[in-house]
Amino acid sequence: MTRCTWRRIRVADLVASGDAEVKTGPFGTQLHASDYVESGTPVINVRNIGFGGIRADKLEYIAEETVRRLSGHVLHPGDIVFGRKGAVERHVLIRDRQSKWFQGSDCLRLRLRTNRVLPQFLSYYLLTRDHQTWMMQQCSHGATMASLNQDIVGRIEFSAPDPADQEAIASILSAYDDLIENNTRRIAILEEMARRIYEEWFVRFRFPGHENVQMVESELGSVPEGWSVVAASNAVHVNPTTKVAKDGLKPFVAMNCLADGSMLIDAWDQRAGNSGSKFRNGDTLFARITPCLENGKTGFVQFLPTDEITAFGSTEFIILRSRTLTPEFVYLLARSESFRENAIKSMSGASGRQRVRDACFDTYLLPQPDEGTLRIFAEKVRPMFRLIQVLATKNTNLRTTRDLLLPKLISGELDVSGLPQPEALTA
Repeated sequence: MTRCTWRRIRVADLVASGDAEVKTGPFGTQLHASDYVESGTPVINVRNIGFGGIRADKLEYIAEETVRRLSGHVLHPGDIVFGRKGAVERHVLIRDRQSKWFQGSDCLRLRLRTNRVLPQFLSYYLLTRDHQTWMMQQCSHGATMASLNQDIVGRIEFSAPDPADQEAIASILSAYDDLIENNTRRIAILEEMARRIYEEWFVRFRFPGHENVQMVESELGSVPEGWSVVAASNAVHVNPTTKVAKDGLKPFVAMNCLADGSMLIDAWDQRAGNSGSKFRNGDTLFARITPCLENGKTGFVQFLPTDEITAFGSTEFIILRSRTLTPEFVYLLARSESFRENAIKSMSGASGRQRVRDACFDTYLLPQPDEGTLRIFAEKVRPMFRLIQVLATKNTNLRTTRDLLLPKLISGELDVSGLPQPEALTA
């Protein structure tokens, strides 16, 4: 593939020739708050727009009759959806699994009607740093919040080779994305499996051999005989004393390194100093501030190379470390609804900056399992936690390689022929 075979393409020219369409989402007078329902057709709003993909949390839905009334905003595979406010550098490429989803009011849709430009190739171009910088410059204009309109989408200009070469480029990049997505799906399944085991054993008390154990009354109601009832602060070290050297660089975890609904800790960096929370492998990072806690920010530390290394991070983390349980039990406990509700109810402080009070862990009671049950639980769940970290590390390596290839492939600087398949990199 030679660079001279590429041609410049402008979205406005595609629209003018009938090869593309840009459409704004339905006006507020067409789609009302009362049109949203608990289940139905998913609506893509600006908060659901990621970098090429969907952010599926906090999806909203509309009924079939609303979809029929506003059928011009139904999405098709290959559509590219932008946010009109704030997240202008992001976009979603609609895949088969999002077919017939709905375009939200705060979005713009680009639909290609030509075989000369492959939607997947254009989507990868939109992921380049150069384009994202250009987009922010076009949409800012000194405004408090960046704003996108049809005119700016029309000014998007890119270079593209012949369709066959576009497909080859998109294919090699999507191979990385498919592997990342598969690993991400496996991570979610593993964490869900661990949570269900925890609930089955320690909430419903259906642990191995429970048929042969009598239930006895306690402050929590019926619990297995031989188990005690303890305060969380007796079973878990809350903010244990941990030392971090002042000199040199150490791993540092900011609040935004935690996912909303997963144990994963991502994009941590190295920093000097030692001010903040201190933790090591096996600790749980529990957000103490609103809205981070309500949003689900709770991480499990297992990314450090050795168990002797200590890291530090945001002052808004509460560090939870097992006393009489297991590290995995503590993380899953911190994810449980009752534990989180107890912490949220204890919050105090100014509106918008409320924080969990450590004293709440003195009043939260939990059943303390016997050592044998805890040992079997750890043997069953710990490999799941470790595999989650292995898959997360693979994803980090895949993203790094893809991000290095992306600008070179999408500009024609690098030929796809002879490149190793991503499967070889993960073997």
